[in-house]
Amino acid sequence: MKAIKVTTLVLAILLAVLFGLYYSGYGGGLAMQAFLAYNSPSGNFDPAETVPTPDYADVANWSALPGSDDLADLVPESVVPANGEQQVDTFFIHPTAYLKSASWISPMDPDSATEENIHWMMANQASAFNGCCNVYAPRYREATIFSYFVGSEKEREAIMSFAYDDVRRAFEYYMAHYNQGRPFIIAAHSQGTHHSLRLLKEVIDGQWHDQMVAAYLIGGIVVPVPHSWLDSMPNIGACEAEDDLGCVVHWDTMPEGADPMVRSQQSLCTNPLSWRVDEERADAALNQGAVIPEETLNNSFGRGSDEPTGKVFAALSAPVAGHTWAQCRDGTLFAGSQQGTPFEAMIDMTGTYHGLDYALFYMNIRNNAITRANRYLAVNGQTAL
Repeated sequence: MKAIKVTTLVLAILLAVLFGLYYSGYGGGLAMQAFLAYNSPSGNFDPAETVPTPDYADVANWSALPGSDDLADLVPESVVPANGEQQVDTFFIHPTAYLKSASWISPMDPDSATEENIHWMMANQASAFNGCCNVYAPRYREATIFSYFVGSEKEREAIMSFAYDDVRRAFEYYMAHYNQGRPFIIAAHSQGTHHSLRLLKEVIDGQWHDQMVAAYLIGGIVVPVPHSWLDSMPNIGACEAEDDLGCVVHWDTMPEGADPMVRSQQSLCTNPLSWRVDEERADAALNQGAVIPEETLNNSFGRGSDEPTGKVFAALSAPVAGHTWAQCRDGTLFAGSQQGTPFEAMIDMTGTYHGLDYALFYMNIRNNAITRANRYLAVNGQTAL
């Protein structure tokens, strides 16, 4: 058992180093190839080898649904939960939970460590939107974390497109069977944000942009949310104030003292304390409450078991008001150091605050979603929440 733990730690550290090299644009050669040769899924991606297409008429294929007892219903201690059905929905697309290399696409095993990771995401991320909204979150055949490092861009696109197709089907099912004409928020993180970029451009911008309150596309990290993408859509742009509607917010969080993230294009950076797109520092006094994540993710990468670890998600802790300042610089959001704080456990080994994109600004996200939802209702002659 000790040897297994040591091996897992070594692999995790190696993967973290490779992530760092990948993000910085250096060292993508032999070291990356050696790691992938040992730890990536074997063979090329074959859609025929995946589990069947999820049927979104089956409630088992949703991680969160209104009226069900799910972890997206959690609220932080001392926060008053919303009552009953809301007038606005949130469609939440979860980030990468599948960190294993048994296959290029998640087998969607409901009794797995991957599923526990999705539970973590419902509890600590999707729950931020239950103050304004009925939360819908599909389970989907997500791409493994290793798909981001596959050598061929064509193969990587095939894997990610396969996962995106599930997200699109889930959203179209939601619009046809659940939405009932209500306004909606799109919310996502990491891989979920990557799929959201396509969903907004290919589906929502043309057909349903009038119903979209806003899109919280958070934590794109290696895949930017560039201004060129925003400029390519006739109806959806960047949010520039706290109550703008039909627009996009995005940030990637790094600690003070780090370098801005290096990406192919500079990414949109929205300051979640001021909701402006500028480089003014927003003081910690504007932080309405960071929320310490409930439980931890199963961060065992690569080969090995995907057995569940028995994590229990009981409750969210009370918000910590004034916890950190925030400032956008060169397309990256910077925040105060979390070393020595209860948030330290979610700092990844590359040093990014990717795992804290929601947690450090949880109450600002929650309250801003309520603000935008209320403005949408008021503008459209409906009663506020």
